[in-house]
Amino acid sequence: MKNLKAYVEQKNSWNAIFGATPLDLNNAEDRKKIAESIDADLSPENLSCDGELSGPQVVKKLKHLQHAAIQLLDMDDTVTIYELG
Repeated sequence: MKNLKAYVEQKNSWNAIFGATPLDLNNAEDRKKIAESIDADLSPENLSCDGELSGPQVVKKLKHLQHAAIQLLDMDDTVTIYELG
């Protein structure tokens, strides 16, 4: 759960800046939002920050997101992450 918790904490930090409600892993609707967010972050454009990241940085980010995705799927098998495929 380490990667998933770190991912949610990072999202909540950004949410706080923009005045959005924090995400809660105990809430089914929030888990769906988290899955959608991970899915979006796994897209090639977002993963590489539109080509701005180096190869090793992309690999590190990819592994973190994949681990977070797997941890979320283990927690809630009703969510879907398409980019994990």
